[in-house]
Amino acid sequence: MPASHIAFCCLAVLALLWGRGHAQYGYLGYPEGYPEPEQEHYTPPELPADTPRIQLRLAGEKRKHNEGRVEVFYDGEWGTVCDDDFTIHAAQVVCKELGYMEAISWSPSAKYGKGDGRIWFDNVQCTGKEKSLALCTSNGIGVSDCKHSEDVGVVCSDKRIPGFKFVSALTNNIDSLNIQVEDVRIRAILSSLRKRVPVTEGYVEVKDGGRWKQIRDDDWTQLNSRVMCGMFGFPGEKKYNARVYRMFARRRIPSYWDYSVNCTGNEAHLSSCKLGQTLSMKNRTDGQGLPVVVSCVPGRSFAPTSMAGYRKAFRQEQPLVRLRGGAVHGEGRVEVLKNGEWGTICDDNWNLMAASVVCRELGFGSAKEALSGGRLGQGMGPVHMNEVQCSGFEKSITDCYFNKDTESLGCSHEEDAGVRCNVPAMGFQQRLRLSGGRNPFEGRVEVLMERNGSLVWGTVCGESWGTMEAMVVCRQLGLGFASNAFQESWYWPGHVSADAVVMSGVRCAGTEMSLSHCLHHGEHLSCPRGGGRFSAGVSCSETAPDLVLNPQIVEQTTYLEDRTMFMLQCAYEENCLALSSSNTPANSFRRLLRFSSQIHNNGQSDFRPKASRESWVWHDCHRHYHSMEIFTHYDLLSLNGTKVADGHKGVITCTEQQKLFLFCLLGCWDTYRHDIDCQWVDITDVKPGDYIFQIVINPNYEVAESDYSNNIVKCRCRYDGHRIWMYNCHIGGSVSAETENTFPGLVSNQVTHR
Repeated sequence: MPASHIAFCCLAVLALLWGRGHAQYGYLGYPEGYPEPEQEHYTPPELPADTPRIQLRLAGEKRKHNEGRVEVFYDGEWGTVCDDDFTIHAAQVVCKELGYMEAISWSPSAKYGKGDGRIWFDNVQCTGKEKSLALCTSNGIGVSDCKHSEDVGVVCSDKRIPGFKFVSALTNNIDSLNIQVEDVRIRAILSSLRKRVPVTEGYVEVKDGGRWKQIRDDDWTQLNSRVMCGMFGFPGEKKYNARVYRMFARRRIPSYWDYSVNCTGNEAHLSSCKLGQTLSMKNRTDGQGLPVVVSCVPGRSFAPTSMAGYRKAFRQEQPLVRLRGGAVHGEGRVEVLKNGEWGTICDDNWNLMAASVVCRELGFGSAKEALSGGRLGQGMGPVHMNEVQCSGFEKSITDCYFNKDTESLGCSHEEDAGVRCNVPAMGFQQRLRLSGGRNPFEGRVEVLMERNGSLVWGTVCGESWGTMEAMVVCRQLGLGFASNAFQESWYWPGHVSADAVVMSGVRCAGTEMSLSHCLHHGEHLSCPRGGGRFSAGVSCSETAPDLVLNPQIVEQTTYLEDRTMFMLQCAYEENCLALSSSNTPANSFRRLLRFSSQIHNNGQSDFRPKASRESWVWHDCHRHYHSMEIFTHYDLLSLNGTKVADGHKGVITCTEQQKLFLFCLLGCWDTYRHDIDCQWVDITDVKPGDYIFQIVINPNYEVAESDYSNNIVKCRCRYDGHRIWMYNCHIGGSVSAETENTFPGLVSNQVTHR
């Protein structure tokens, strides 16, 4: 499965490194006046006088801001670097020259697309200590026998050199200046907004040379505000009370940045906007203009306060777009609803502009990554859209132009498009931590809770702690998916001061943004076994499996079989028959609804049983091990949702001679054939009629998955007493809400049904 990161081509002149979310909370804890701490000042390297003066940038179609094709500006022309003899040491020189702390990797063969113009450097050989790429050994600047199919690319670290300031080689060309600043933030100014989370309104400030500076509002436009709000996780901007800010600015002299910003409004972040003229060039006098203020509209999930007023009487319209398979809020595989069926988008031409339309449509900000190649898992069903082209201002991705002929273009789910959206900084990560683990991805769960009027760190009661609760912890900390949930954590010594239990009775749906959003006991805690060694713990993983059942196989292989009781003794011992079978003579028959089930792993990692090999259960009658006693539920429901018959299946791992620790690898499928024991529902006591047949995989959430909503298959079923028909089989959630309403029972595999 390809693991390349897909992101946007950032060829703009204002290259800014954005902090995660802490930047816009810089005012917390500062006294009046907001003094700034001492910052390390960057000193540009001194180069020998005969060093060719070059300028570097990262370019390419699908990339993040810190990766891309290496491009060199020399002698008035932009060109590229050939991959011959290029090493990580050369990448190190490039990244440091661009202001990044270090290089992560490099890529040959035009991974980020072919460049244009001259190939300025070939056979580059660096030690990694050079101050400029021009100081490395090469064939000589402009001497090359390469083609642009050999253009080299690099991936630099997110972390920038403190205080780094770019020194431009482009003289007398203000539009091409590549000014670097360390950070950007929205700083809440009004006292009524300072304690609100998220920060939605305030000054726009950039950190330049270790100092926060405001931007003069003379040339600031609504389009600039739209981009600024988008990069901080907000879908749109709104008007604000300018009079209040005018009064505030008179009391305190602003410290202005020397440049203005010019955005078209469809950029994913300010680093794609152009730089305006310096104030000195415009010959302005002091006192004119005010600091830029933006006021953003948060999406529904991030509203600072609960929505006032009455709920509208009409039902909310079903969305046309959704995200699936992401580890955190605001990321996932993009799925669109068309003709009553959910499908995916092919990644041909997929870019940040289209991804940002999706993000804003769903109540997030602009996109920070546009992912391709099924990076967030493969979908099922049709591919609805391909070669999507957006202006960036569409209300929905379905309003963008796209090629409807996906089949002739050979799109498959291996090319499913995904997004990672900018989301507001809610401060959730500061209220939770993992303690005592061998690495940052595991440990005892410790939460910050209010007790007796003060905030204290403590543990979570391990009673009833499970995979769903662990999922929320990993998501809240930005650590991906849960791989294990532990009800005792004696092997992880946590903070001694946090041993007391401060949260109990936790029950999560698995989609909450914070553990505090889950159901839990209030002030009166209940933890029968106490905390200490019985505190909750988790281990997290960046990837997870995703099991999906093939509904067509179920529909195509269904049939009835009458089998005598004496042939069903092993199945009887494993409780695979209806209760009435206990009173059935050995020579009488049981009627079995039989079918095959083919289970795919569409996730990003292998599916392995929860239990270790030593814990697998040997079934002597069938002569095989079960690594999970209940792996699937088979239910026959009446049309009003009442269960009339059921069955279940454990994971048949292997025979005694083949005891391997393996179930379903990434990208594989595993079939339970119709002719094996317990692959049925005993319908001997069921009357003829219309029913709903339902299969649920991993029903008890014993193994973590990236997406539980696709673990259910539903079919319409007609039984006339002699024959049975299965039709309209589909994955739960794969069709429109109107269609789903005709299938009562479980809406999806969710915590409310545990």
